[in-house]
Amino acid sequence: MKLSRNFTNPFNWMLDNLVPPFVRDSKIFSKPLLWLLFGKKTKLFMDFKENALSFTAEQMVAYYENLSDVHIKRETDLNEESVTYILENIVGETVLDIACGRGYLANKIVAHLPVKVTGIDFIINEAFKKSINPTFLVGNIEQIPFPDNHFDTVICTHTLEHIIDIQKGIAELRRVCKKKLIIVLPKQREYKYTFDLHLHFFPYEFSVLRLLDNKDGHCFCIKNDWVYTEEKVI
Repeated sequence: MKLSRNFTNPFNWMLDNLVPPFVRDSKIFSKPLLWLLFGKKTKLFMDFKENALSFTAEQMVAYYENLSDVHIKRETDLNEESVTYILENIVGETVLDIACGRGYLANKIVAHLPVKVTGIDFIINEAFKKSINPTFLVGNIEQIPFPDNHFDTVICTHTLEHIIDIQKGIAELRRVCKKKLIIVLPKQREYKYTFDLHLHFFPYEFSVLRLLDNKDGHCFCIKNDWVYTEEKVI
């Protein structure tokens, strides 16, 4: 199923803001909707939040791989306006796109800017491994395989909401970042049953700022997604 972020964001907003929480958290309401999307694997989505916090990294990868054939497929989880903002605000000559997915953003950056881009994800298409720029590597946000201050710009989009040890992920982003950090998060309320595999939720601007805990950081909303940026001085 391919549904762009620009298409699904208004639907997500309506679910978050127009459906009462006691309805959203009800199996009677949620199970039929999830079944329409995920069929026989509905139970895996419904049980995810209860089970995920005890998963090892290997178990999490296996869970995602098991659901990959039914999960919503699209070129990118970014809305078009967020992509435009990122392209206009990259600094320096080296860029990391962590949790790069199918490489949409990494390739977009290379097509528009004279920079060297590295994409990292825990699953990388074999064909991508032959690419020179962008370069694609297998890895994860909790242990980025590069030295301190290695990338001028570090980009992390629609990723932190999935990470079990979110503070470790944030620390790694800052460690490898030399100049600018750009993070995109979904503006979403917390519910027990959702269409995604999210563990963390950010309904308000202060939810993001509290998480990132940097008085010089900036956060704003673009089409129902949060964009957070900070400059690094070394």
